[in-house]
Amino acid sequence: MSVEAATIDAYPEEGAALPTRQHVTGFGFYIYLLSDGILFAALFAAFAVLRGATDGGPDSHALFSARNAFIETACLLTSSFTCGMAMLACDRRNRFMTLAGFLVTGVLGAMFITLEVREFSDLIARGAGPDRSAFLSSFFTLVSTHGIHVTCGLLWLSVLLVQFLGRGFTPAIIRRFLCFSLFWHVLDVVWIALFTFVYLIGGYL
Repeated sequence: MSVEAATIDAYPEEGAALPTRQHVTGFGFYIYLLSDGILFAALFAAFAVLRGATDGGPDSHALFSARNAFIETACLLTSSFTCGMAMLACDRRNRFMTLAGFLVTGVLGAMFITLEVREFSDLIARGAGPDRSAFLSSFFTLVSTHGIHVTCGLLWLSVLLVQFLGRGFTPAIIRRFLCFSLFWHVLDVVWIALFTFVYLIGGYL
């Protein structure tokens, strides 16, 4: 290849469209969400393999609370709805509704985490901690990994709201709200799968 040809390949033609910051950020964030999906798929597979390895201890039928799991699900599903409403308000540049929607999302997410911590504390107090059996180790790992993601999401949302109050609807803030919304909805989908396979099928069916 000649020097001239190499130069042409190395540099885009004049006037050619270059990827914007928004495109690069969006692509990178989708890659992150994909990696998270692989992580949770591995944890679901581990739970499926180990769900019967109770070592003579209590199984899912004896441990899980339907009432607590349903309340957790209602909190997270509702928070996903309010997050979506907040993004619609953001698209319309409605400051009050955007702020209100994300605040309600944060409160519901905090309620979800509170219920999850209370469930873990109750299980450990009953002698069903993660060190009791392989089944409980896989359960605590799967559910707590999701809970850690929700907690990180709440911290992220808190920082975004502080930035939003100071800067308003800047392109960077809107882009960050969009990334947060995608992250939150993915967590909602993961929880639906977790609720179905761990609590419903594993605990009651």
